[in-house]
Amino acid sequence: MIVSPPPSLTNLQLKNACCFSPFLVSNHNHRVSSVHSQRTWRPCMFLNQKPIIKDGVLSINGRDALMGVPDNVVVTPWTDSSAFVGATSTHSTSRHVFKLGVIRDARLLCLFRFRIFWMIPRVGNSGSDIPAETQMLLLEAREEPTSKGSTQSTSYIVFLPVLDGEFRSSLQGNSANELEFCVESGDPAVVASESLNAVFVNYGDNPFDLITESMKILEKYSGTFTIRERKQLPGMLDWFGWCTWDAFYQDVHPQGIKDGLKSLSEGGTPARFLIIDDGWQDTTNEFQTEGEPKVEGSEFGGRLVSIKENSKFNKTENEAPSEAPADLKEFVSDIKKSFGLKFVYVWHALLGYWGGLHPDAPGTKKYNPELKFPVQSPGNLAHIRDLSMDCMEKYGVGMIDPAKISVFYDDLHKYLVSQEVDGVKVDVQNILETMATGLGGRVSLTRHFQEALERSIATHFKDNSIICCMGHNTDSVYNSKKSAITRASDDYYPKNPRSQSLHIAAVAYNSIFFGEIVVPDWDMFYSRHYAAEFHAAARAVGGCGVYVSDKPGQHDFKILKRLVLPDGSVLRAKYPGRPSLDCLFSDPVMDGKSLLKIWNLNKFSGVIGVFNCQGAGSWPCLDTSVPNNTPVELSGKVSPADIELFEEVCGEFWTGDCAVFSFKAGSLCRLPKKQSIPVTLETLQCDVFTVSPIKVYNKRIHFAPLGLIEMYNSGGAVQAMEFFEDRMSINGRGPGRFGAYSNQKPKSCFVNSREAGFNFRTEDNLLTIIIPYEANSWDISIGY
Repeated sequence: MIVSPPPSLTNLQLKNACCFSPFLVSNHNHRVSSVHSQRTWRPCMFLNQKPIIKDGVLSINGRDALMGVPDNVVVTPWTDSSAFVGATSTHSTSRHVFKLGVIRDARLLCLFRFRIFWMIPRVGNSGSDIPAETQMLLLEAREEPTSKGSTQSTSYIVFLPVLDGEFRSSLQGNSANELEFCVESGDPAVVASESLNAVFVNYGDNPFDLITESMKILEKYSGTFTIRERKQLPGMLDWFGWCTWDAFYQDVHPQGIKDGLKSLSEGGTPARFLIIDDGWQDTTNEFQTEGEPKVEGSEFGGRLVSIKENSKFNKTENEAPSEAPADLKEFVSDIKKSFGLKFVYVWHALLGYWGGLHPDAPGTKKYNPELKFPVQSPGNLAHIRDLSMDCMEKYGVGMIDPAKISVFYDDLHKYLVSQEVDGVKVDVQNILETMATGLGGRVSLTRHFQEALERSIATHFKDNSIICCMGHNTDSVYNSKKSAITRASDDYYPKNPRSQSLHIAAVAYNSIFFGEIVVPDWDMFYSRHYAAEFHAAARAVGGCGVYVSDKPGQHDFKILKRLVLPDGSVLRAKYPGRPSLDCLFSDPVMDGKSLLKIWNLNKFSGVIGVFNCQGAGSWPCLDTSVPNNTPVELSGKVSPADIELFEEVCGEFWTGDCAVFSFKAGSLCRLPKKQSIPVTLETLQCDVFTVSPIKVYNKRIHFAPLGLIEMYNSGGAVQAMEFFEDRMSINGRGPGRFGAYSNQKPKSCFVNSREAGFNFRTEDNLLTIIIPYEANSWDISIGY
């Protein structure tokens, strides 16, 4: 319910703004393509007290959120549980830091950029625990029991720094436990004396519903982004993929790609999706000399000289006979035909390449590139410096003329389509925030480039075929109207033993925020690696695309076949995988006691991945004298109640009990929804639990499908289920061992109308049926 007229999108009093004009807020009509079923949204029900400031206290629904609020802070109530918060100043500048009030003794979760391109979580208890560049802050608000015997109630407050006109905001704390917000334009010429709608604050009794509701409100308010549910999802998400990056890095070449596709196919897990990563483009690098050792980071000085492929993928007329194809089109056409590829993507940076475009190359002059030197904001410099960013600051970037960016994307993508390329992975997206001086500021510049990019994708590619990367700033996130996939973490580093657990935890927590706007991408991984199952299981419950970056012939097919069906498809879960409620304010990497639980849903069941991330690494940006690298065995509990939105799969006839199947132990138990079972894991160990509601048919048959129990996400195989008199019919896909809970031993089983043998384990009521290898889809009929 709107309780006040919408304020202008620009509540900033701008002075001396740059005159460059194309960067205007756009309110284009949304084009909706419904490719994913809609989730059940439970609105927050708090209708008695709107957010107010009284006696220096910001309270929402009677709960105190901030103490000691300064007089210059302004609250604009929005709905019955939400408000926009801002502040005023006596002077105009391009960057303000405003105090909002004190936070003490409240469990909190921050998602903050620890480096310019990437975000990670941090938990704490006071304002001083909130790092600079925080982009989401979630507080737990507990109310003590009002009478003897009553229970303590828990609710949640979320702070979301947003885009206010030409300014972008972020949160941070200080040593006095004060929460502050920083607003900045990124251009000294774009200044303001106030920012009234810098931070959106909302309140609710369920944190996941609270964030979903908040994003719906912000989507409608801003008109600059679209939530995930209303975006077209690229088809590659449902197929197994291979990325060339960690296999070859920049030395990628046609024969190596063929070798990798061949070995995956011969092993029974064919890749249907390919990313040709960095190394295919026509570039030059004046900071590297052939025959001399490469200086670390000098690769980020390379610049694009044309939109076409380099000589590895394009044989010149006078070239001696070689393995190179005639051109990129010949190569892509060949591998699609030879290996059954459905999608071939190629990598490029937002500005063409790491160092942008070469200013004097004949192939790039039409885009008016100009050498510019990036400037990072103080918030970024407060944390870990990024090598690539440092090098781009040193070498400069060939910045494309903003007036020519649409022409550049149009030319590049039109050419790629002519070469039978199906989509792109677009990297280095945050770079724009550092290039905004003289161009109207970071928000306008990002919006302009994002609109041009998405317009070009929609024009040239059929399937919304883009993966965004290195775009963790809210400038990019809140300007994402069509892009539906974003990398949700720093890179997967196979050679860094301390990053394996950090990677999983970071994606899970970041997905709380990113998952409302995009499908979070978990990046590639090696299937033959000591942490391979850890990564594989996380992607199985992540609701994401699944792709590896194995070197040719270096595969663990035992692990891959738990993710990939013989036809190359994957059993993708319904939602972005996120931490369970009891994990939100714990540190699963460094507190020495907490397991990480990630929940998701399929059509007829829930799934929980449990991970021991302790003792394998330490979060960056934390002052710790004791490295967290001592393996530890931990015990915890898993419950059906860990799965949010579980009611979506329950329906009628549910008994209230669940069948819970452990992938690791192969065990099955019957469990009431609110009860739990123990789980014990060593460092970098994991387990996946399929949780299926037990329903009663004909008042006597208790049944719950588990799916293909030799797959990590077994329940993803079940597509439909129906009961006819004394016969259960289940449709699904993929061969293997089908499992179900059944309180009675069946009289008969048929698979695709052929009688099939079955096994019934009386000690735990596990029914299993073998589905033959050649059955890509199946109809199981179980007679009682």
